[in-house]
Amino acid sequence: MIPVCEPLIGDKEWEYVKDCLETNWISSKGKYIEEFERKFAHYCGCKYGISTTSGTTALHLAIATAGIGTGDEVVVPAFTMASTVFAIVYAGAKPVLVDSERETWNIDVSKIEEKLTPRTKAILPVHIYGHPCDMKPILDIAKKHRLSIIEDAAEAHGAEYEGRKVGGLGDIGCFSFYANKIITTGEGGMMLTNRPEIAEKASSLKDLAYFKERRFLHTDLGFNYRMTNIQAAIGLAQFERIEELVERRRANANLYNSLLKDVPGIRLPVEKPRARNVYWMYAVLIEEKFGISRDELMRRLAEKGIETRTFFIPMHQQPALINMGLFRGENYPVAEEISRQGLYLPSGSGLSAAQIEHICQQIKKIRRKGIRE
Repeated sequence: MIPVCEPLIGDKEWEYVKDCLETNWISSKGKYIEEFERKFAHYCGCKYGISTTSGTTALHLAIATAGIGTGDEVVVPAFTMASTVFAIVYAGAKPVLVDSERETWNIDVSKIEEKLTPRTKAILPVHIYGHPCDMKPILDIAKKHRLSIIEDAAEAHGAEYEGRKVGGLGDIGCFSFYANKIITTGEGGMMLTNRPEIAEKASSLKDLAYFKERRFLHTDLGFNYRMTNIQAAIGLAQFERIEELVERRRANANLYNSLLKDVPGIRLPVEKPRARNVYWMYAVLIEEKFGISRDELMRRLAEKGIETRTFFIPMHQQPALINMGLFRGENYPVAEEISRQGLYLPSGSGLSAAQIEHICQQIKKIRRKGIRE
């Protein structure tokens, strides 16, 4: 089976983890945590990095640090991973959804202002599948209405908008280091900022908010969102070749594009002129003229030993959220369409050209057979 995505682990990861074990620095203190936070933050153009247990907890920590809570609203795309909206709900705030635009599948910036109310406290753009959102108008809206910007860059390590790394464009940026991300710590995440007061508060909240003068006294309700030194050791080793891993994903996408560009019924991912797409997942839409459905293509590829994944299911179609009274009767046609048609093909940094060529050959054969049937 060619997996849809798997990490690419090298010798440095083993070396750094072995050092943690030999020195007994295995928990949430140690040199690898500090170095990983500092270097990843600097890479993204930020002064401060606060590591966490996951991308989801990074988002929750960011929302809590921004003072967003009960009665507040956060504008967020309808088409995203559930973690984005769950983190808002964890804080007691209300997610307000915006539909996607058709080219990059990111939030439709032209529809944001109509969703603002006096209760809106933040905009939370998500850089879907590694392509940056159109951040300039989002930043302009935030400035005009005095709103915070919290970027969900979980899928976009190394992606750029107008030459600047995503995650460093708003007030706070959040990343995931899950095993299928461009760089991984196994599980883990990070929150970035350039504002010292935000960094200080986040560092406290993620560590159970111990009072400075008296450790076991708590004046805030904190969380245990601490990354371990072992995880950070893996993350640092991965980070030391982040540009190599990004370029591998981009090279994979270029090869896929060249092999699939003339296949009717497959809409390929784009890279807008202002953007550097890192293609976290090589994501395509299967349209009607392909000849068979998205789900049938996935089934037949699985028979050939090729793993795929569907796109996210939009947030207004999630039973857990509807049962809370959210999004009832709401419709987001673009999000629904791309969710219905979308899949991603094997996308890991370790894919070979031969594997990609094999995948594309199988897709073409399946389509020809499907049309004849």
